[in-house]
Amino acid sequence: MKFPSLTKSHAGRVTLAAVPVGIVASVLLGGVAQGAVPVSFAVSGSQFQIGASQLEGTGFSQYAGVATDSEGGEHTVAIANIKSATLSDLCQSVITETPLGTVGVLIKAGGDGNPASASDLQIGMTGLKGDATFGNIRIGVDASTVNTDAKGTAGDFAQDADTVSIADLQQTAWSTQAAVFTLTGMSLELTDGSEACF
Repeated sequence: MKFPSLTKSHAGRVTLAAVPVGIVASVLLGGVAQGAVPVSFAVSGSQFQIGASQLEGTGFSQYAGVATDSEGGEHTVAIANIKSATLSDLCQSVITETPLGTVGVLIKAGGDGNPASASDLQIGMTGLKGDATFGNIRIGVDASTVNTDAKGTAGDFAQDADTVSIADLQQTAWSTQAAVFTLTGMSLELTDGSEACF
């Protein structure tokens, strides 16, 4: 499965591998990420897309990690944590090849002025784009000392911030887990794979 590249910067925009946003239907009720383990479950063989018109969050950190799939394959990711977040116009899409052909899943929530909310998020992603503002950001801190419950490996590069705001978020990820994820006005649709968040 291929997704559009998210690595190019554009004028007036910030390209990041930093802030966690997103949902995976099978792990919405997953446990809180704890300790240095970046992803505590075997991921599928497919990445997914997440979009939101606006993310507002508190308690943020980001560091390098590895997501391991169910067949033992390892994928380099940016592990990002956020203590509390609201997400407006949330969208998740994934495309999977099955014996019956290509199947897509499209999930939407948090529209009509009633944003979705999440607590204790951790996500393993490969790219994120949006217009971002960080409050009291620290860049270059040791990953084992970030100001979130989940921490990285001692000596690794990391960053953290008290607050984060991202407009027009576009993200590609391998995994997401959360303590609580409230999806206001959620809809789920099976597609032929032609529809995606971006």
